[in-house]
Amino acid sequence: MAHKERSTTSKVAVSKATFRDSLVKANLRVATAMWGPLEKSSRERLKILSGTYLLNVAAGELWLLDGRWYVSHAGLLRIAEQRHCSGIKSTVEKTLCDPSVCRWVFKATVYKSCGSKGFVGYGDADPSNVSPLVRGAEMRVAETRAVNRALRKAYGIGLCSVEELGWSPRLSGANQSSQNTGSANGKNGHPNGHPRLRDRLCLLIRQHGLDAGLVKAYAADFCGTPTLRDASREQVEAFINHLTERALTDREALLCHLNSYPRQEEATK
Repeated sequence: MAHKERSTTSKVAVSKATFRDSLVKANLRVATAMWGPLEKSSRERLKILSGTYLLNVAAGELWLLDGRWYVSHAGLLRIAEQRHCSGIKSTVEKTLCDPSVCRWVFKATVYKSCGSKGFVGYGDADPSNVSPLVRGAEMRVAETRAVNRALRKAYGIGLCSVEELGWSPRLSGANQSSQNTGSANGKNGHPNGHPRLRDRLCLLIRQHGLDAGLVKAYAADFCGTPTLRDASREQVEAFINHLTERALTDREALLCHLNSYPRQEEATK
């Protein structure tokens, strides 16, 4: 009986090691496709993060921004699920908030087990420290930041989270190079000359796991143009802000709305 238990334990250990190895290889492949050839330090760091936390680049759980790795809210929730987190509680700190200027402060507590006293994190947000993409959603940003900080404290995550950044980061690697090239000719590689808007939309699609084809159809409908390519810069920017708001407030409803549009293969039949 003891021999069988040791054999089962050994098989499980081998299976976990195989999964880690395959995840590391997949993450390196996807990261290279998204951001271009990685520097040696970034590759080594990604290997360590993949093996330690089992985070998935393709799922938007890790991001390379300005040459540094960041974990996302989705990634932190994945870690919490893996470690069997008992619960997360968030409350608004009313005495520190000022709704008239869209300033919000939240306190989040993460309970690793039923008997845990909890790990506390605070998050604040106002128009001065959030990206223009999420203006108007400062309350939700503050809560997410609080939860992220509490999760990082509870599970000893040394990485900063994307949602905690108070600025608009530049994409690393190939995407950053294409932005720099585009800035020189004022077009950013886009035939309509919409600098950075395409990259912002692509980042939003990846971050929330949306279907690019359906988003384009939704964008054209929102802008009232035959295709997204025909929309003005102002219309595209308004759509990006609108899409961000919906993705943050009710992603499920957004997905249902997107699925109401015919997919490309269906439209060509």
